[in-house]
Amino acid sequence: MRATAFGLVFLAIVAAAAVAAPYSVSYYQTEVLILFLINLILVCSYRILTTTGDWSLSHVVMMGVGAYTTAILSKYLELSILLTVPLSAVVAGLVGLVMVTPLIRTRGFGFFIASFALGEFVRLIWVKFRDPFGGPRGMIGIPNGEIGSIDFFMPVPYYFFVLIIAALCLSVMYRLDRSRIGKTFKAVYADEDLAESVGIDVPRYRALAFVTGTFFAGVAGSLLAHRLGAVDPKNFDINVMVYLIIWIVVGGSATFWGPILGLAVMTVVFEVTRPLLEWRPLLFGIILILFLVFMPGGLESLFTGLRERLVRRRGSEGEG
Repeated sequence: MRATAFGLVFLAIVAAAAVAAPYSVSYYQTEVLILFLINLILVCSYRILTTTGDWSLSHVVMMGVGAYTTAILSKYLELSILLTVPLSAVVAGLVGLVMVTPLIRTRGFGFFIASFALGEFVRLIWVKFRDPFGGPRGMIGIPNGEIGSIDFFMPVPYYFFVLIIAALCLSVMYRLDRSRIGKTFKAVYADEDLAESVGIDVPRYRALAFVTGTFFAGVAGSLLAHRLGAVDPKNFDINVMVYLIIWIVVGGSATFWGPILGLAVMTVVFEVTRPLLEWRPLLFGIILILFLVFMPGGLESLFTGLRERLVRRRGSEGEG
């Protein structure tokens, strides 16, 4: 009861801060907040894959599928942003379904490398075909979108639109994580042979996790395309994928909150190190190695360890 009350108070504080944020920061910082919310959807969607033990190198490409779909739907078909976002998510999910069909036959490092190869194949299509993907230069002139009289060209209205979408996506992903399906994902990761022995269709659940993750990655890509007004194959290459992996590693993936913590910390680090542009890849590489070696459970392991110690202490006090 006490934990539930604390959680509700914490969520209320976060919600109030999120609403007040764009009125308390600069124009540039509002853009950073928009990008943070988009990345929030992306990193949480990637965690869905990792709960089954599958680490994909094509996840940002799936984000790109959503972005390119939005570019085509909004620029050529002039569809509303209320349609481009869900349709782009569906297309990304369908592409994910096609990709996972051969991927499901692999595991571990094989899955890792095969996903990279398939992702690069998709990126190569964007590069080679100028019509309709714009070739190596990508696509420009993507509308920012509008709903009625609300124009999303200015950052504050778009911030609140993205905030609502992010809240909806995170709510669904959180419920999924705590549902029977989410627990089955984790059971597959914990012991695949045992999961099969009790009747769990392991390939089916691995595929479901992959497709679900790509669906939400498509949402993130759509929101990004509308904000940038342009898409480029380089926006979804292996360099961007490495950043996504760093967010997960730094925060941890054992709980729903780990990737969110990792993204928040690394976003601050990213902004603070802007003057060190040339040295940033080296710095991030060092951070990745340090966490893999000294804190493989990520920052969330600090909090889970503290919680376990508090539980043990309360138990010993109760026995005394």
